[in-house]
Amino acid sequence: MAPTVMASSATSVAPFQGLKSTAGLPVSRRATTNTRFVSNGGRIRCMQVWPVYDNKKFETLSYLPPLTQDELLKQVDYLIRNNWIPCLEFSKVGFVFRENSTSPGYYDGRYWTMWKLPMFGCTDATQVYAELEECKKAYPDCYIRVLGFDNIRQVQCVSFIGYKPPGSE
Repeated sequence: MAPTVMASSATSVAPFQGLKSTAGLPVSRRATTNTRFVSNGGRIRCMQVWPVYDNKKFETLSYLPPLTQDELLKQVDYLIRNNWIPCLEFSKVGFVFRENSTSPGYYDGRYWTMWKLPMFGCTDATQVYAELEECKKAYPDCYIRVLGFDNIRQVQCVSFIGYKPPGSE
C-alpha cells in the first residue's frame, strides 16, 4: 500500500488548469456576462503577456524595484561568500542592442567599461559599495553593474545593476 501524502491547504496551490470556456454555461447565464471582454474564468491575470516595447530589462534582478543599500550589500556579500571576485562596470546606454551588425550572436552594449580593476582579495561588501558610490560620483549619468567572477572556472557568475541614472526608470 502506497503512503498517503497530505498537503496543508495553506501551503498547497492548485495547478493552473488552462483557460475556461463559457460554452458549458447555461444560455441564460452566458447572456448576462459582458461579451466585450474575454474571460478565462477569473484567472486572466495568470495569462498576461510581458510588454516588449519601451520596457528594457537589464540584468538579473532588474524586474525588481531598485535595491536599497542593505539589499545591495546582501547581494555583494553573497558573491563574496561564494569566493567570486567583485568588479564594477559602467555604461551610458546600459542595455544590449543591435546597431552595427545583424550577424547572429553580435550585440552592441555587451561589454561595459570597467571601473578600476576587479577587487581581488575583497572580503567586505562595504568596500564594493564604497567603490560603487565613487563610480556614481564620477559618472552620475551612467548605469553601473556589479559583477562576480569565479577565478577558478574563469567565468562571470553573477551580474546585476547596482545603480540606474535618474530618469531611466
